Amino acid sequence: MGKSTATHLELLAPARTADTAIAAVTAGADAVYIGASSHGARRAAANSVAEIGRAAEFAHRFGARIYATVNTIVYDDEIRSVERLVGELYRAGVDALIVQDMGLLRMDLPPIELHASTQCDIRDAAKARFLADAGFSRLVLARELSLKEIAEIHAAVPQTPLEAFIHGALCVSYSGDCRASFVTTGRSANRGECAQICRLPFDLVDGSGRQLVSGRHLLSLRDLNRSSVMPELAGAGVTSFKIEGRLKDDAYVKNTVGAYSRILDRLVSESGGRYVRQSAGCVSLGFSPSLEKSFNRGFTPYFLTGRAPAKGMASMASPKAIGQKIGTVTACNAKFITARLDAPLANGDGLGFFTPAGAFTGFRLNRADGNRLFPASPQTIPAGTALYRNRDKNFDDQITAAKTRRTLAVDMSLHLRLPDRLMLEMTDERGVSASVVATLDSPLQTAVTPQAAPRRKILDKLGATVYRAGRIVDLAGDYFIPASALASLRRDCVEALERASRMTYSYSYRLPEKPDAGLPQGSVLTVHDNVANRLAREFYSDHGASAIGSAVETGGDNSQAPVMTTRYCLRRELGKCLREPSGKEWKGPLTLISGPVRLRADFDCQACRMNLYHVGE
Repeated sequence: MGKSTATHLELLAPARTADTAIAAVTAGADAVYIGASSHGARRAAANSVAEIGRAAEFAHRFGARIYATVNTIVYDDEIRSVERLVGELYRAGVDALIVQDMGLLRMDLPPIELHASTQCDIRDAAKARFLADAGFSRLVLARELSLKEIAEIHAAVPQTPLEAFIHGALCVSYSGDCRASFVTTGRSANRGECAQICRLPFDLVDGSGRQLVSGRHLLSLRDLNRSSVMPELAGAGVTSFKIEGRLKDDAYVKNTVGAYSRILDRLVSESGGRYVRQSAGCVSLGFSPSLEKSFNRGFTPYFLTGRAPAKGMASMASPKAIGQKIGTVTACNAKFITARLDAPLANGDGLGFFTPAGAFTGFRLNRADGNRLFPASPQTIPAGTALYRNRDKNFDDQITAAKTRRTLAVDMSLHLRLPDRLMLEMTDERGVSASVVATLDSPLQTAVTPQAAPRRKILDKLGATVYRAGRIVDLAGDYFIPASALASLRRDCVEALERASRMTYSYSYRLPEKPDAGLPQGSVLTVHDNVANRLAREFYSDHGASAIGSAVETGGDNSQAPVMTTRYCLRRELGKCLREPSGKEWKGPLTLISGPVRLRADFDCQACRMNLYHVGE
């Protein structure tokens, strides 16, 4: 029997900027995904190629990876510019591209590794098998999948790494299969401009026009949190654990990365050698991470068990972060609020409350004097109203002030070559080695006092680098080595080790495409498939498509297609499932109304899906 190989697990962090990417790697991320200068699914999180290259140079020191998002659909007149962009990203050291548009598989690109974005709507084994056969090195799974469904996909493509979301904001629609923003506002989610229609307050009316619900955020989901089920996800075949949040600040990223990195470390240590981390290095956070203290709308594991969680999954009261209840208002005037507090507050905390009308309103706390709270702007809050803290200033300050470091252990060996030469060898924990030889100005002389301790003290001084001293083998005996010469030798060896690290960094490359890979959805493609350019048409034709509809952004007819398909069911969430007697109380069709936005809800009970159709004003 051959020797088994440990599975590499990766914690994948979001980054709005290169500095955020560096902070994420420092806090323990094994990889980072970051938006390129164009064609990323978060247009507000674009970065220059030079900045992405800077992040890659830092990450690669630890064997961490940088993935660039080029995951929007591409128009015909943009093909050449995308080709140029990908070439620049490849030369900048990007490890892989996360893409949605199949046109990229027909572009003139360097051999960079390709990952199939969650925008590709990978929700079953057939779609996964097709994309793996098409040459994608990794599949980013739909958030809606259960552990059982993930395991089935893994069984279908056992050699293809699977990536799954573990934390952060949830799209209510299957990603990539949402046209609500474009149809209602002209801003396309598949072009990085989502207007977040799902976060609006809606009225719900029945078929007779009777109002069932008023002003609730009926499509706004809580945030994903799968921190308690990481071993189960790994057991189902997930190897990359992805945090959502490319628009989040550094404090959010450091906190979530720090929390999940510790969870992965425990998983690895308890696995008996079954798992190892993808990157190297030891992290010293300098603060205690807490997922509850970063922005969230409340948490849900989503459909991980295959069923909706009993406590629900929507955040209907508000799309904002409500936070934790911190006390109750006893009185309020134009200057200050008096409250019965469950915990002390700090100047700069973010507080909020629900108005009598049910809206969540937030304010900044200028000063806390015991149970007297002085807001930054006057508030009118009835006595008895619950207060929530959605920003913990002290906690954020701890993260900002923390001297978070990530270091690589490096073993050293000091040798002499008499009469006047020194050699220092360094090998870091990844196995990268370098050695430097120096010639002294004069022959070495025997020392009159022991030299091992002072030499070790000099070799230990690695504080300004990413290294920390491991085992030091000193074979210089009793000879006296000038401190300045030894310090210079150490610096030169560190520089040589950095060069060796860059030169030996290993990239993966694009996999070949199997020409006989068959389409999983049949030979007829519709607006659901988001075909927006001639190269995507060519790709699908090569794989058996006989009719190819256009993406709605390029003129495709969406009049008969839903603008959202969701596994989330509004009836089930509100206790009116059609399979239950209470469901008969609401006569369809149900319509969601928010200003000019009107969405008709149809319920596919057999598949347990909800489809939303745009019905105009």
